[in-house]
Amino acid sequence: MARSTRAARTSQDEPEALPKWAEDEIKSVNFEDPQTLSRTGYILDIYEKDFKVDIQVYEPLPDGRTIVEGLDVPTNMKISEFMKGFVYEFKIKMYKGKLSSRLADLLKSKYALEMDSIYRFEMEDLQMLDVESDVAKSSNESSGDSDDDGGD
Repeated sequence: MARSTRAARTSQDEPEALPKWAEDEIKSVNFEDPQTLSRTGYILDIYEKDFKVDIQVYEPLPDGRTIVEGLDVPTNMKISEFMKGFVYEFKIKMYKGKLSSRLADLLKSKYALEMDSIYRFEMEDLQMLDVESDVAKSSNESSGDSDDDGGD
């Protein structure tokens, strides 16, 4: 008897799988032409084998997010040279695919997800910004100025 109760409890805790038609729609969504965005931020994680990175940007993307997980990196970029925690300027291609109202309604009613589009992100370019030396230079200049004032 305990087994059947435990099995019933487990099935209630597991999220219900998407219907096949919904999975098929998500897999075959048509993406619009990409929008290229420029944002500054830093790399959170690097997945060299998959050519993907997770990044955090300071200025939100059009959909409001500041963290992008699984950002595709072109294979011609040297992902092994990317460094976590350093400030970069990212050029990102953002692809948007609209979901049908039927699927959006299903996601809202069964899964409490307010979602009418899905996004795919691809890195176009990145440039490391020299933020540290700018800070060091400006603090050295101001301390140098105060030394000159004290000598007069």
